[in-house]
Amino acid sequence: TRPRAELSAIVADNVFDPQFAGLVAFSAISEPLTSFTADRREFLGRNGAPDRAAGLLLRDLSGTTGHGIDPCAVLQCAIALEPGATHTIVVLLGAVQGEDAALELIRRYREPAAASAAITGALAKWSDRLSVIQVKTPLPDLDVMVNRWSLYQALACRMWGRSALYQSGGAYGFRDQLQDCMAFLHAEPAVAREHILRAAARQFEQGDVQHWWHPQSGRGVRTRFSDDLAWLPYVVEHYVRVTGDTGILDERVPFLHMRELEPHEHEVYDLPSISDESATLYEHCVRAIDRACTHGAHDLPLIGIGDWNDGMNRVGHEGRGESVWLAWFLADTLGRFAAIAQGRGDITAATRFEADARRYTAAVEQGGWDGEWYRRAYFDNGVPIGSKESDECVIDSIAQSWSVIAGTGDASRQKQAMASLSTHLVDDDARLMLLLKPPFDKTVNDPGYIKGYLPGVRENGAQYTHAALWVVVATARLGDGARATELLQMINPLTRTSDREGAERYKVEPYVIAADIYSMEQQRGRGGWTWYTGSASWFYRVALETILGFTRSGERLTINPCIPPEWDDFSIHYRYGDATYAITVLNPDHVARGVRSVAVDGRAVHDGAIHLVADGVTHNVEVILG
Repeated sequence: TRPRAELSAIVADNVFDPQFAGLVAFSAISEPLTSFTADRREFLGRNGAPDRAAGLLLRDLSGTTGHGIDPCAVLQCAIALEPGATHTIVVLLGAVQGEDAALELIRRYREPAAASAAITGALAKWSDRLSVIQVKTPLPDLDVMVNRWSLYQALACRMWGRSALYQSGGAYGFRDQLQDCMAFLHAEPAVAREHILRAAARQFEQGDVQHWWHPQSGRGVRTRFSDDLAWLPYVVEHYVRVTGDTGILDERVPFLHMRELEPHEHEVYDLPSISDESATLYEHCVRAIDRACTHGAHDLPLIGIGDWNDGMNRVGHEGRGESVWLAWFLADTLGRFAAIAQGRGDITAATRFEADARRYTAAVEQGGWDGEWYRRAYFDNGVPIGSKESDECVIDSIAQSWSVIAGTGDASRQKQAMASLSTHLVDDDARLMLLLKPPFDKTVNDPGYIKGYLPGVRENGAQYTHAALWVVVATARLGDGARATELLQMINPLTRTSDREGAERYKVEPYVIAADIYSMEQQRGRGGWTWYTGSASWFYRVALETILGFTRSGERLTINPCIPPEWDDFSIHYRYGDATYAITVLNPDHVARGVRSVAVDGRAVHDGAIHLVADGVTHNVEVILG
């Protein structure tokens, strides 16, 4: 640390960490300095704390900077205020490459007018991106989460900050931010495009990927997680279908080079090198699919050291365990990506993908059906999870919801599976949708670190919001708009904190999505792991796309909602380039779904599609359900 008194600032760097050696951190104020210190102990005092800092009682601070102290930045100034007067003070905190750049930022923003203009500009940019789509439904608390908070949470925290109270690592998760970026395709499609290519660049030559990595260095973990690979083609297909940007498939991206895992290794944290080999994004996706498509004793994909549920990291750690959920996910992904391959004239790959999708579906129906619901997985020793034969985790949510979402299996079994889910995993009194039941506790077969959570906490039998949102999707796909909306509102934090009793039970922020809600007796209804959760992006998408039916495909927009029949109407204002589409959806027959007619600017649209044009005009769209 060192002072720059002429700018009322302290700057600091860390030359010991090569990742951050070039960065210079700074703190500055707009007033002349009277004193300062970079010594945390001096300011807080021995055994002190921020709420009773000893430095607040000192007339002057010591001016200590340099090495060998516990560093901080404390800047003191003197202000005299006449009665009724106001005075604006600017406080800057930041970091940038090089001291010259840091000093330039201080000079640029330390004056109140400049700082105010910067804040106004940032607010305007947020207002712009959060107003691309605005909805108005009979549920104002749902509107608040869709119109601002869930998208803000997904972009500011998950995509950009990658840090919050419960997790402060700053790394990218391969599957995590890929899922998040699907929520930005209307408001910030460039963010999604950039991240898809960023994620593809974290794929090894053999087709597997870094489970997570630090962007500053590229260090991360190579693992045997089984679902990471499939998220790249899944998200790429969705991005291309929604935006129409097929050009992304031809973007060339390098691979990573690193030694492969030894047979006894489950994961390795290391710094890979950038390979001399590169390929198009399409080829990256094909390589990921080929690596992901494995088969075990039941012809189901191998679970590795975890699929979507990281906590099940010992179910298949010996290399024989299988995942029923992953079979559904792969069947869906393969079917979707086959269309991409077909469109590129890669008939061989398309045929292979379609055949593998059918094979996985047949394997689930043959080896995954338990009589009233689908099993979740098989241990290395062949013992099932999510079965009436199981001692714990008799039923698991995502194997049921994805049977519907994949849409490739037996329709009657899908309905039975969801009925079983509703009976065993949905607690209407507590307004919870449990991930699994009963939680893991004393089972002889060790599922992994999921048992490190108390029963009823996080993945171990709590409501895990990510999975709960998939329950909403599946319920809507089966046509029950009233129940789907009711379940979505169970997740909405504003409905859990609408009175004092609910707020005291929930305990966490009411304006962001929580990753989980506890089901254990002593803490039932308590939220956990807020802000840094992929549930925010899924909440946004499920509300907008599944319930309100907002479905864009290139320059073609359809509205196919699944809503409570008692809704009379709702509206969506969508800004497409410099055009605005004011969409009113009327429900005179009070149905859950089904579109009777669509009209744009008073003219009937016979194919039911709104053909989007960025023509600077406001277009009035009327959709009548029936």
